Amino acid sequence: MRMATQDLLQAALTAQARAHAPYSGFKVGAALRAADGTIHAGCNVENAAFPQGQCAEATAIGVMVAAGGTAITEILVVADGPETVTPCGGCRQRLVEFADPATPVHLAGPEGVRATVSLGELLPRAFGWRQVKPESKP
Repeated sequence: MRMATQDLLQAALTAQARAHAPYSGFKVGAALRAADGTIHAGCNVENAAFPQGQCAEATAIGVMVAAGGTAITEILVVADGPETVTPCGGCRQRLVEFADPATPVHLAGPEGVRATVSLGELLPRAFGWRQVKPESKP
């Protein structure tokens, strides 16, 4: 694993440890590298009203946007278990709003990165790549 990916993994593991998953017990962490190089992490937050929960990727995107970020250049998602976990379909579309098809998505377990794919490979027919332009700052 390249050193730059290690910082994303550490941020995602830290967030994963704080996940609120009392119903499934399945904790997920995500970390995004913004265009300015900053890292923004999030975890999944479950809710008894199941569809009201939030995925780790959605949390990380919200953290990035709150910090002023408008573009993602690298993504890492981590979960425990023997299977390699990918972002769900909804999160793939959320990520498309802020990243390009070639953006690397690292799929990790607690031991490190298991696979790297592009966002375009995960969601080849997205609802448009960056069609919505971020508002310019005054």
